[in-house]
Amino acid sequence: MPPDRVTVAIPTYNESENLPDISTAVTAHGYQLLVVDDSSPDGTGELADRLATKDPLISVLHRPKKEGLGPAYAAGFDKALADGAEVVIEMDADFSHDPADLPRLVQAIDEGADLAIGSRYVPGGSTPDWPLTRRLISKGGNLYARIMLGIPTRDATAGFRAYRADALQTLPYREAQASGYAFQVEMAMRAHETGLRVVEVPISFRDRTRGTSKMGTGIVMEAMRLVTVWGWQRAVRGVGSWRR
Repeated sequence: MPPDRVTVAIPTYNESENLPDISTAVTAHGYQLLVVDDSSPDGTGELADRLATKDPLISVLHRPKKEGLGPAYAAGFDKALADGAEVVIEMDADFSHDPADLPRLVQAIDEGADLAIGSRYVPGGSTPDWPLTRRLISKGGNLYARIMLGIPTRDATAGFRAYRADALQTLPYREAQASGYAFQVEMAMRAHETGLRVVEVPISFRDRTRGTSKMGTGIVMEAMRLVTVWGWQRAVRGVGSWRR
């Protein structure tokens, strides 16, 4: 895969402390970087514009207000696909996802995957900074999603993932019901429903050291509610599992 046909979409909201370094780390691979900024009050959008003037691999999509992760990624997907990307990668701005792992996700696409998920919960994956309680809650949520939705993905909530462009175009990401991190679960579910080939690539997920986490109780509750609703809808249809 030619590096310049890979676009890494990073949604930002108040990530000015992390943006210069994450931009350098992504573009060092020769990949395109698309910053999707939701009018950050800390000046992240303006900083992204300045970085883009110095590096042709960086582009910026400004959104008028903060609407959540799902709408930000949907807008980013549209722009990346319109610009001719062959692989579109989701990634956080805070270095919880290691930029050194980006080529491994691209390699998985090169080897035939339609969706490659950077997974904490397959052999070789880890969450070294997490206390046991947080690890159990996260694993429990993913287990609940697997059972309710009938999908094999062990880390459906993961936000580090690569899509083959033509596969991404088959997914209803613009009509996603989830606005928070449940967007990741929804896209994993739809990928299995559509019959896409989904693989999980082990990664180490680290906690951010700069800036403030966007995870909150409302985001967690949205995920639990939607997974429950989707699970009941699946039960009503009498579907044993999505196609794989």
